[in-house]
Amino acid sequence: MRRLGAALVLVGLISPPAQAEAVHVAVAANFTAVAEQLAPLFTAETGHGVTYSFGATGLLYTQISQGAPFEILLAADDERPARAVAEGLGVAGSVFTYAIGALALYSTALDVSDGAAVLGGAGFDKLAIADPQSAPYGRAAIETIAALGLSGTIMPRLVTGENITQTLQFIETGNAELGFVAASQVTGKTGVWIVPANLHAPIRQDAVLLKAGEANPAATAFLDFLSSETAIAVIESAGYRVD
Repeated sequence: MRRLGAALVLVGLISPPAQAEAVHVAVAANFTAVAEQLAPLFTAETGHGVTYSFGATGLLYTQISQGAPFEILLAADDERPARAVAEGLGVAGSVFTYAIGALALYSTALDVSDGAAVLGGAGFDKLAIADPQSAPYGRAAIETIAALGLSGTIMPRLVTGENITQTLQFIETGNAELGFVAASQVTGKTGVWIVPANLHAPIRQDAVLLKAGEANPAATAFLDFLSSETAIAVIESAGYRVD
């Protein structure tokens, strides 16, 4: 498996009003666009500010375990938030599913309307996925490839991004003819095949209040906001499900 590029971590800042609190949230890369939409809505509704750090869930969790000052984790899986509580990094009872993601095969060069057929053919040299060790969407991609019985033919053609944002860049810059990304990243685009949900484990994206944010009213306000009708409407419009 070849690896291209370095980790991509983007930071967005919404400045809080005077005397308001601010919360630092670690966010799975697939949720970048939605989180950026939610920030001004959260500030307008609560008066609090929010700072984001984006990256692959596994890499963010490593940073948390090493003392990074994040107060909330919005993961791309349900494994790390539960582990945070078990390892004393997260607040018991704070974990909940904020979104259920969908996996998509995407290409700017090929017709992938019949994704299974394209993956089984010889019409491409490189397929991009996010690192399955740190990115849940990458793990779902590997599960999909295996479920289709294509591991032997596709694995030598994989290129791996550090996170799902970098994976999308590989496709859009032509470093790979196609790749697996989050459906939310390609909403409204052509060249998309939504992977049937039965080909991989559900992508349940859980949130957890971290110990560093336990006493911060902006942190609890952000988690409350994430479950509000305003936030859910934005999340669902981006292609996620909310139970």
